[in-house]
Amino acid sequence: MLATLHRASLHYGDGLTLHTAASGSVGHLDALYLRLVEQDHVGIGEVRINIAYLNGLAAEAVVADARAALAQIDWQRPARALVDTSGEWLTRFCAPVRMMIDSALRDLDAQQSGVSIAQTFGANGEQPAAWRSNQTLFWSSDDTMLARADRYLERGFNDLKLRVAIGSFDDDLRRIDLLKTRFGNRIMLSVDANGQWLPGECPVRFAALAAREVEYIEQPIAAGDWTNLRRLAQMSPLTLMLDESLQSDADIDTLCGFAGLPVAAHLKLVKLGGIASTIGAAHRLSAAGIPLMIGQMNEGAAATAAALQVCCATAPRWAELYGADGLLDDPVSGLSYRTGTICAAGHTGLGVSFDAALTQPL
Repeated sequence: MLATLHRASLHYGDGLTLHTAASGSVGHLDALYLRLVEQDHVGIGEVRINIAYLNGLAAEAVVADARAALAQIDWQRPARALVDTSGEWLTRFCAPVRMMIDSALRDLDAQQSGVSIAQTFGANGEQPAAWRSNQTLFWSSDDTMLARADRYLERGFNDLKLRVAIGSFDDDLRRIDLLKTRFGNRIMLSVDANGQWLPGECPVRFAALAAREVEYIEQPIAAGDWTNLRRLAQMSPLTLMLDESLQSDADIDTLCGFAGLPVAAHLKLVKLGGIASTIGAAHRLSAAGIPLMIGQMNEGAAATAAALQVCCATAPRWAELYGADGLLDDPVSGLSYRTGTICAAGHTGLGVSFDAALTQPL
């Protein structure tokens, strides 16, 4: 098997600027790829590496860990053998590198078996993978926010998430009211504070959001403050969606202990280290009665396709798969967004194709 690393800088069109309370303004996606070639099949894994605001890992540190991983893995072994034993050796690498390797191996192995990755986890898969997704409204002017929401609705995306906690809370409420006035019950609206609120601010804010029929508030307080999170969940009138709080098996176990409270889990492959680990976490949370969202960072088509396969394997209540929508220079093709749904073109593996010529070999 031939294993090579590639890198690309990805950019959005349509004037889209990524801006959240956690990330600030982001001008591009720094994507790292693992390409595996075995006989007539090519497997691809992707991870976005300019996300230190989420995981504290500098991009070059992730690249260095990826190089070390490629030097340690026995690429003379077939993809199936590496997949079957990955639990024994994959954990030595950081979560983003685990995600990239796991995705590439499973893409290659599933292609060789003639099935999708979701099918290898027991999903029905006679048709290419498809799942409904939300869209997000990043920090922007009012006019930009409303115009973008209108375009999403025209394309069938009516589940919208508004980024908040950048300006004042009163301004957040004003923007929610603008959206509600313009679109009414045509949209299902949620908000994401990216852990920026203080616990003492939350009860009044939760009440104001509930009065506006917001579906859920994502990550209202900082990750790791489980004591205050439990207290807030016990009195919350709306669902608290945890994202940054869930970055390890221990975090998953802790949230399972919140069963019966209005909480939900936003699972991302880049936090949990790959397809298999995310599906495992989803099964544990579902068994505990915790509703699920499967999502991703803003990422390219290969990483987004991996999250799509997880959706097909776990059937979450919510999905956040908008990351590859509108990219101008993605080396991966095969995903489309229409009628509120993301669809893969191919039936096997991830269902996408990779053009190495559009990347920088490492």
